Amino acid sequence: MRRITLAFRSLPLILLALLLTLPVLAVFAAWLPWGGDALAGPILREMASTVLPGYALTTVWLGLLVALGAAVVGTVAAATVTLFDFAGRRTLEWLLLLPLAMPAYVTAYAYTDFLQFSGPLQVWLRETYGLEGRLLPEVRSLGGAVWVFIFSLYPYVYLLARTALGERAAHLMEAARLLGAPLSRRIATIALPLARPAVAAGVALVVMETLADFGVSSYFGIQTFTTGIYKAWLSMDNRIAAAQLATFLLVLVVLLLQIEIRAQRRMRFVTNGVGRAGSAEAQPLRLRGAQVGMAWLICLLPVLMGFAAPVFFMLRPLAADWSVLPWSRFLEWAWNSVRLGAITSVLAVAIALALAFAVRRRPDALTRGVAQLASLGYAVPGAVIVVGLLLPVGWLQAAAPDWGLASLITATAVGIVWAYLVRFCAVALQSMQSGYARIPVSFDDSARMLGTHSWGLMARVHWPLLKRSTAAAALLVFVDVMKELPATMVLRPFNSDTLAVVAYQLARDERLGEAALPSLALVAVGLVPVIMLSRTLRSR
Repeated sequence: MRRITLAFRSLPLILLALLLTLPVLAVFAAWLPWGGDALAGPILREMASTVLPGYALTTVWLGLLVALGAAVVGTVAAATVTLFDFAGRRTLEWLLLLPLAMPAYVTAYAYTDFLQFSGPLQVWLRETYGLEGRLLPEVRSLGGAVWVFIFSLYPYVYLLARTALGERAAHLMEAARLLGAPLSRRIATIALPLARPAVAAGVALVVMETLADFGVSSYFGIQTFTTGIYKAWLSMDNRIAAAQLATFLLVLVVLLLQIEIRAQRRMRFVTNGVGRAGSAEAQPLRLRGAQVGMAWLICLLPVLMGFAAPVFFMLRPLAADWSVLPWSRFLEWAWNSVRLGAITSVLAVAIALALAFAVRRRPDALTRGVAQLASLGYAVPGAVIVVGLLLPVGWLQAAAPDWGLASLITATAVGIVWAYLVRFCAVALQSMQSGYARIPVSFDDSARMLGTHSWGLMARVHWPLLKRSTAAAALLVFVDVMKELPATMVLRPFNSDTLAVVAYQLARDERLGEAALPSLALVAVGLVPVIMLSRTLRSR
């Protein structure tokens, strides 16, 4: 009876987890005989003999090159601001976080507008020096996408490597210096091996973001798995083939997620027994003279390429001619983005609070498993979530056409909010669990001894201590929703364009000057969590 009672109590949480994992399960269900389509097999065979090898090769090359570049840029920047002390180091520590505020597709629009054949740079070079033809490499290429992704996503590696080096490397490097080891040997044999698990975790996150991207790949015309999913679905009009193609991408993402989890475990293992980096005997090495200039160059180059230059490129059309900008509809687009972000953030925080509270009260295997299932969607690309969401809707619509389920999902905000929750509930849940980790369990025991039950414990003990974590979770989800492109582009209701969708459409139509306004609005919103993160790291 106790097990039955526990199962009934956990039933709402199980249903909630199934609701959040349904799109992922539906993608794998596309391979089942009852969920198949007679045309899906021939389409996949035709793609396998023509374009699918190209999709796979391009995706692999893109992931490898971006991983290598982000690892080098992020690790070098983290080592510079952590292992060395120089004038302006504290300023550069938070400046290196600024590219986190730039969606990768916005960076792609900015570089294309400035560096393309008809852009201001090549036009000025031709007019000034009397040159003809193309003077710079084509921006819309695999190399251009690698450049954009490296300088947009390196902060993932920088953050984790900086934490690893700051907490572990400085203390041991000081011990090695006292034993007579030169600087190059201390970095090669102590700092970099200690930071290797953190760098691996950051690279896994970078590659997952690269594989999940649709805006850059589509705009640059790069044939990756993500663009192939949309072609199989929208151009060939076969959702089953798109779902079966999405499973390959999903398996690759799961493998990367396992790499990230293992790297995080190794990071926790390395932390044990290592002294604090901030102790008096383990201070960063002081740089002087030309060394300071080299450190500034190393740190400012990623900031310039990933944030300052794209912002400058987008401000140029704003300053040149304000009349061409879509001011009349900007408020409408902004309102749609804010409305969807607010609805999703409130729902995501409520779900995350319920799951975190359940894990706090009953930390059994079932409850922890439900929480982990609810967190699975963050690692899933938006294109896969869209396909997995519309597949069961199509099956139910075919079985019961009178229910009108398809119109409810595709013609209202229900479908897009559902997709957002699948994608970003993990962000809110991680923040809430971090907040709960700072509340001692003895508080719960004391409240129960005084006769406080579950709702009273939440309202009178937990909630006052979780307000900051709740606000941070809501803000992070809100910003992620504002920047989300693939799911929004497909599932948004009619006449409900958002800033992300409008920026993509204007850039695709070569109206890059008009795309600057919604793009800069997204950057401004993205700066808020970056500033909060910078203040948190500095306070620590």
